[in-house]
Amino acid sequence: MITARRAGTIALALIAAQLVVRAVLVAWGDFYWDDLVLIGRASSHSILSWDFLGHSHDGHFMPGAFLVAGVTTLLAPVQWWLPAATLVVLQAAASFAVWRMIRALAPRAPGWGLAALAFYLFTPMTVAGYIWWAAALNTLPMQIVMAVVVANVVILVRDRPDGRRGRRLTIGAVAAFVVALLFFEKSLFILPVAFVAALLALRGATRPQWSGGEVDYRQSPLTQTFLRARTLWLTLGGIFVAWTVLFLATSTATAGVHSLGQTAHLVWRSVNNAIVPSLVGGPWSWDRWTPSPPMGFPSVWMIVAGWVVLVAVIAATVKTKRGAPMIWVFTLLYAVGAQIPVMWNRSSDNTALELAQTMRYLPDTALVLAIAFALLAAAPRDVGAHTADAPAPSRRLATVGVVGGVLVTVSAMVATMSYGQSWRDDPTGEYLANARASLAQMDGKVMFDQPVPLEVLLPVAYPNNMISHVFGRVAQRPDFGNVTDQLKVLDPDGKLVAGAVTPTRTFKPSRGSCAKPGIDGPAQLPLSGPLLDWKFTVGFSYCADRDGVVELRLEGGLPVQAPVRAGLHALYVQLDGHGDAVQIRPVTPGLRLHTGDGRLGEPAMAALVP
Repeated sequence: MITARRAGTIALALIAAQLVVRAVLVAWGDFYWDDLVLIGRASSHSILSWDFLGHSHDGHFMPGAFLVAGVTTLLAPVQWWLPAATLVVLQAAASFAVWRMIRALAPRAPGWGLAALAFYLFTPMTVAGYIWWAAALNTLPMQIVMAVVVANVVILVRDRPDGRRGRRLTIGAVAAFVVALLFFEKSLFILPVAFVAALLALRGATRPQWSGGEVDYRQSPLTQTFLRARTLWLTLGGIFVAWTVLFLATSTATAGVHSLGQTAHLVWRSVNNAIVPSLVGGPWSWDRWTPSPPMGFPSVWMIVAGWVVLVAVIAATVKTKRGAPMIWVFTLLYAVGAQIPVMWNRSSDNTALELAQTMRYLPDTALVLAIAFALLAAAPRDVGAHTADAPAPSRRLATVGVVGGVLVTVSAMVATMSYGQSWRDDPTGEYLANARASLAQMDGKVMFDQPVPLEVLLPVAYPNNMISHVFGRVAQRPDFGNVTDQLKVLDPDGKLVAGAVTPTRTFKPSRGSCAKPGIDGPAQLPLSGPLLDWKFTVGFSYCADRDGVVELRLEGGLPVQAPVRAGLHALYVQLDGHGDAVQIRPVTPGLRLHTGDGRLGEPAMAALVP
């Protein structure tokens, strides 16, 4: 028999072991995709502005997550150590909150409560939503608050604490709910989960009240669940409605093309290929198609084993535990139903079904399963309609449970380490480290803006895929402008290399020579062909008789002024527009200029330009 004190010691050891594993995962990790989008927006907006905090990011309304990302970017721009520390701290808070919740749900079954905790701590369902910083800023606050609110409402409804403690639990639940909503709109699910958990906990702790041979519905668990925490439910309900209206008014979640058929396929893939194999610690195999996150590919035997375990546990608990059918109905409804809005927002005829196998949408489902396991642990044995709670489970059953739990935990560790290795296979971290060092070499100089490699962030994220956004808060970096006399670019590895202009169009030397410059007023440099309206880079050598300023422009574009120096030098200018000639004129009185061969195109690595 495990005592409450011994269970607390074991729980502390389990949480410590989980945090060691999670620390290893973040040590292997780095920024990825949406992380850079958050950093880019924090680098181009005031982090306290509504344009930043209220932005609908891929359909999500998450001002709290944006604020944390903004502060992190200000303190340690494009440095992984601070987000990594944030992840470990948030996970620690979530794990302790879940253990507190399990103790509230199953105070007299500490041994089986530890099994529920171990499932939450080590299931692969929570890994994908942890190691990805942007996703963790959504899901970890939701997990923390769901555990806090469920624990508070169960204590309020079942234990009916005195006035001061009751007010403290009510205020704490309301404040936590608001905080969770600031990070993730899916936290709206916390309210129905908390109500159902409180209902099932009260239902398991009471028996029906009979009046004249009929059930007294005034004393029914449903009625009492509401009445005993009426103030809390009404407050949370008001917040729920107000936040839903705010979310619908600000979010773009419903934009785009959606497909009912694809939604159904994605939900089934999430259940069959992600949730079910996780019940036996899977999947062990992960594959990554850069720049996508890792996707789990469980073996057929693991899917079958997951279904067998699920059916067996349901059958055993339904047979032996009072109230188990209702617990399982609500749990399975959440496991399936919570996937529907997410997959609907991601559905289209072109959406790959493997999206559902990334498992990043499942951390809250793992927590709901842990709640169900704790409720089942606390439920009395069903050996008659009016029996008291049964004694502790037999030694044989306990042994089977311990052995099975150890095997599933070991399996989950295999899956977790496999996921970590797959996540580690990403070019983003190396690129960012090289780019920071390269940009520091250009501190105080001017560079042209350029996108990060496709393997790091696709152009769909523009303008946050530009290096001026990703590295905008870095202290040692160049100024990003449209005029420079030294063309440097970052190669795909983030290293600084010599740049050149691609010869989309060319032009010949202007009249005169270096000895007798021929441009002393407005002139045109005819191009080898016409241009469509676009942003182009012009590169050419020149001779000037003095220091000064010249102006260049394309037809239909704004003029750009560029400094020139006396003698022979090179100049690179970015211009918008179209036409068949570059227009140039000296701005400085008396300045005369001669231009050599020139090119007009895109900046690129010199080694790749003929």
